[in-house]
Amino acid sequence: MDKTNLNDLQRLRALLNEKKYTELQQNLSQMNDYDIALIMESMEDEDMLKMFRILGKDKAADVFSLLETDSQQYIITSLSDKEAGIVIDNLQSDDAADLLEEMPASIVKKLLENARPDTRKDINHLLQYPEDSAGSVMTVEFVDLKTDMTVEQAIERIKSISMDSETINICYVLDAKRKLMGTCALRYLLLNNNDVLIGDIMHENVISCDTAMDQEDAAKLFQKYDLTALPVVDHENRMVGIITIDDIMDVMQKETTEDIEKMAAIIPTDKAYLKTTVFETWKKRFPWLMLLMLSATFTGAIISNYENALSRFVVLTSYIPMLMDTGGNAGSQASTEVVRALSLGQISFKDFFKVIFKEMRVGILCGITLSAAAFLKCIFIDQDTWMVASVVCITIICAVFLSKLCGSMLTMAVYKLGFDPAVVASPLLTTVIDALSLLIYFNVASIVLQI
Repeated sequence: MDKTNLNDLQRLRALLNEKKYTELQQNLSQMNDYDIALIMESMEDEDMLKMFRILGKDKAADVFSLLETDSQQYIITSLSDKEAGIVIDNLQSDDAADLLEEMPASIVKKLLENARPDTRKDINHLLQYPEDSAGSVMTVEFVDLKTDMTVEQAIERIKSISMDSETINICYVLDAKRKLMGTCALRYLLLNNNDVLIGDIMHENVISCDTAMDQEDAAKLFQKYDLTALPVVDHENRMVGIITIDDIMDVMQKETTEDIEKMAAIIPTDKAYLKTTVFETWKKRFPWLMLLMLSATFTGAIISNYENALSRFVVLTSYIPMLMDTGGNAGSQASTEVVRALSLGQISFKDFFKVIFKEMRVGILCGITLSAAAFLKCIFIDQDTWMVASVVCITIICAVFLSKLCGSMLTMAVYKLGFDPAVVASPLLTTVIDALSLLIYFNVASIVLQI
């Protein structure tokens, strides 16, 4: 929390403690919704609930949608049935559906019973879509027009329904069967004469997505076409909702966070760091740590198998950490870059051989460069024999080359099989490459040093 928010927090908390509710409400009405949500999150639960009750009906719904899930649940379960119903009614349908997805079934039933019939219908409609699909993040509040409407009629319609719509910047032109015919930007309505027909000025080449499309693929459409809103249609091309840029940014943040956690060998979660208990954090981390610990036994077995060689050339032991780290880092670099390229749609599985060929060349260049530096280190700093230096250098070239190859191949293969390639970029890949680097090292040493 920055200095400005901290000052606001102290001022609002003082007004709350002094029970100056009218002044507090006036202060809140002039503040940004996000700042209010941030301040409320830093309060004790009871104070947060008091603050929420003081907000006006419309302001309360806007702030509520910006709160963390556990804060939303606390507030909604602390309100009376009637108050909770009002909150649900004033939320955008997608925000209401997201909230109810996280709530126990008994509470969801009670909330829906107290919501307006049209709100209940919209929420139930959204809840039927699979998690992580475009349909699950869309909102059903949008402005729809007809081709035979005049500009004047269209503006009147916008005025009549704009308060209940997610956005009015883009209006969607539908036929009698609600099939998407085109779009019409608000600025075109303002710049044309009142008697001009919507069908004559609408944009017919519309970018849309299906309700079953993955959220991440929908996000790529936003990025590719610089969209602020994306219409969502069913399998018959009937328009059922829109996804707005604020919702897709949440999706992108969620997907990015999930990839980062997987790459760090952590089971993904939706909770904020400080909102996650120690026990929950333990559950996220220990399964992968256990798996990696067990997989590391292969590395130990390889070293044990070459104990005789290490006893004759003890100096070889000192280079093991460097070689394992170099190979592991090389593989992680390749895997991470391929994961990013796949996520951004820069490559697909059909580019498999192009990717592999590129990583092979990069592996050779990196291997030669690193081996040259390692040779100088072995001879002039460590003062080892040229034969030991040769073993280290040959191992580096082979390990880096194979690590780049392995990292890119495994990532592409996992992607083709339909799994998340970010999993491959985790320490699991590093563990595999560590074992591979050791095998190369000891075999090269056996040949060069005749052990």
